[in-house]
Amino acid sequence: MSRVGRRAERLADAADARLPVYEGGPLLRKAFPDHWSFLLGELALYSLLVLILTGVWLTLFFQPEMREVVYAGRYVPLRGVRMSAAFDSTLYISFDVRGGLLMRQAHHWAALVFVAAIGVHLLRIFFTGAFRRPRELNWVIGVTLFAVSLAEGFAGYSLPDDLLSGTGLRIAQGIMLSLPVVGTYVAFFAFGGQYPGHDIITRLYPLHVLLLPGALIALVAVHLMLVVHLKHTQWRGRGHTQRNAVGKPFFPQFTGSSGGLAVIVAGVLVLLAGIAQINPVWNYGPYRPDLVSTASQPDWYVGFLEGALRLVPAWETNFAGHTLMWNVLLPAVVLPALLFAVLYAYPFVEQRLTGEGWTERHLCDRPRERPVRTGLGVAGTVFYGVLLLAGGNDVIAQTFRVSVNVITWVLRTALIVAPVLAFLVTRWLCRALTAAENERLAEGVPTGEIRQSITGGYEADHEPVETFRPGAPRRPLTAARTGTPSRTPRVPERPDR
Repeated sequence: MSRVGRRAERLADAADARLPVYEGGPLLRKAFPDHWSFLLGELALYSLLVLILTGVWLTLFFQPEMREVVYAGRYVPLRGVRMSAAFDSTLYISFDVRGGLLMRQAHHWAALVFVAAIGVHLLRIFFTGAFRRPRELNWVIGVTLFAVSLAEGFAGYSLPDDLLSGTGLRIAQGIMLSLPVVGTYVAFFAFGGQYPGHDIITRLYPLHVLLLPGALIALVAVHLMLVVHLKHTQWRGRGHTQRNAVGKPFFPQFTGSSGGLAVIVAGVLVLLAGIAQINPVWNYGPYRPDLVSTASQPDWYVGFLEGALRLVPAWETNFAGHTLMWNVLLPAVVLPALLFAVLYAYPFVEQRLTGEGWTERHLCDRPRERPVRTGLGVAGTVFYGVLLLAGGNDVIAQTFRVSVNVITWVLRTALIVAPVLAFLVTRWLCRALTAAENERLAEGVPTGEIRQSITGGYEADHEPVETFRPGAPRRPLTAARTGTPSRTPRVPERPDR
């Protein structure tokens, strides 16, 4: 061995004596399946990194205070206007700090992409069945990540104390008041007194920059450790089994492609921040309790709550001296709780009903092969879409010159009918696609040639199927694969098998 080689070996031994260098060797060669749908989680991760970097920069200039000041900055239309120190510092970042507006908008765009990437990533996991044993805990962590990201986004959205975010806080106060018995106490504590109080921004700030980001980072770390420990799911294919993982090694192929994706995500977010204006708080002005911003709409990830509030009729009940505001409690408290309860419970319920909870599943399902699950997923997505659309019923009515009451009743009907139709159509479509694929696998691909039989009839010539999409079966699927799987014996697998 050369002198350089011996020196490198001694250096590696010295490093291994202090760090798990040699133990990390298997990790560096760990295989990660190569498919675009598996990059959605990485998209969320790199958006989070951009959020952290831009957020740290913004904390150097933002003042989370509600004390009243008189604006004297560069934005002339607001000079001399009384506003909170939080809104004043937001304008200072936007107009007086070099690169401040770019950082603000990059932070906001990254927040939108982050929440969207988590949502689409959860849909990918749901439709492919990647939540089944042994990954139920990782699904629970993913849903919790989504819930925490919603809270983090709303907290950051409210910090500038502009007229738009202040309207959102007013709605949040109404939701707090709708809680039976304890609602007034919760609202009084959150706002530091009678609305609008003096403490809400001061209390949202540590949540946004410390507690919720810490929870996000911890959940992401545990999520990634479980992905490495349990190995990544993969599509069916030649050489792909329940016991292996076929794909790029972690180093250098996977790290190279993943690092390239990180650069692309950061570049696109900065490009959006430079050319696409978002959240122009100077147009809204400072928050005043007696004003409401015209066509005020929250960011899309909480738009479904806005839509639910607009669709539920004005129902109230007086009981034992307390007023229950069902038109706020049901859409803003009960509905989100039910939606997340369904998300948390679904992996366990499905595996219980199908009998699949006793065996490990490392191969992804194609959505068409699980028509009931796919139908439920599409129905839930349509339900969410109707609520999101209802959050802008006033804008729709004004744009198309239609009565807002008509739009509201149409959306109320669609909220009930559309998910059911979506489920039935999706289930039928999945079964039809699977039947057509089975026929293609059984009979082969038409060659375009026609043969005449000895009886005088004609028949098309076929050849075996040779090209397959990722995850496509090589032979016709059984009925158990296309419907609800038959129950397997309820005998747990032994660890030594």
